[in-house]
Amino acid sequence: MRAAVYEQFQHRPEIRTVPDPVPTPDGVVLEVGATGVCRSDWHGWMGHDPDIRLPHVPGHEIAGTVVAVGADVRRWRPGDRVTLPFVAGCGRCAECQAGQQQVCEQQFQPGFTHWGSFAPFVGIHYAEQNLVRLPDSLDFVTAASLGCRFATSFRAVAQQGRVRGGEWLAVHGCGGVGLSAVMIGRALGARVVAVDIDDAKLARARELGAEVTVNSRHVPDTVQAVRDLTGGGAHVSLDALGHPQTAFNSVANLRRRGRHVQVGLLLSDQSRPALPMDAVIARELELYGSHGMAAHTYPEMLGMIESGLLNPAALIGERLSLEGGIEALVTMDRFAGTGVNVIDRF
Repeated sequence: MRAAVYEQFQHRPEIRTVPDPVPTPDGVVLEVGATGVCRSDWHGWMGHDPDIRLPHVPGHEIAGTVVAVGADVRRWRPGDRVTLPFVAGCGRCAECQAGQQQVCEQQFQPGFTHWGSFAPFVGIHYAEQNLVRLPDSLDFVTAASLGCRFATSFRAVAQQGRVRGGEWLAVHGCGGVGLSAVMIGRALGARVVAVDIDDAKLARARELGAEVTVNSRHVPDTVQAVRDLTGGGAHVSLDALGHPQTAFNSVANLRRRGRHVQVGLLLSDQSRPALPMDAVIARELELYGSHGMAAHTYPEMLGMIESGLLNPAALIGERLSLEGGIEALVTMDRFAGTGVNVIDRF
């Protein structure tokens, strides 16, 4: 099969012919209907993820059709339309047994621990407990956009941040993760303030439900601006970008007993940011991470999509060929465009 392969970090991937995947006993092979191009893929390509072994095929936001199953797989059959979390839990470790597959001790991550979905077929391990059946109404492109950014945002807002109706939610960074969080927060009844440095992205955030927006380049103090707009600070705040400054701002703009959720990745030399721990103590703030979402918790999100409360299709940016996906990957640090780019032609 054709696949996008890189043999060195930070060297442009090339289209190569590689062997077709075969299912492991506990796995399946999917024909990829669509796969997202995510900033996490860019971090991997940059060399920021120690799990990646070269040569490598990226891609972890996947939707497709089962075409082959392993000997131990009972729940799934060829022809099933599915997606899956980007973290697939082993089902055996203590975290999986507690229902927290997103922090599995032996996790399978397509596009990181193993070759991913920048290819027409991809092998998936731990299939029995990690595949998610797609509603007939959900197309592959939209389903692929759920796999990392949207599902991670849903967990961050609804499960980790525990946003309630009427609370203020601050979202720092209006890329795919941030715009997803804006939409989800609004659907849950929150009042949303979106923060970015790009007026076009802020305009998109307003279209998706942000009540107010802040351009950090146009105010002297982003933290104070958020605190003023929210009448004392956000109840819940997300760093959806992953940068020392946005992480600091997200914690510092909380009101007393507020909840910060770190969604954007802080890797390499940014992995140890300075945070206002004096405020964490004095205001009894809560700090959380959000690392994907376990497959068994997808029904709530899918139910909101089917009912029309959430419309992730509105976040789709460009639909790309495999070659176009390579270009989108290597230029992701330019933060051009809005929304989620998806490869749907292989």
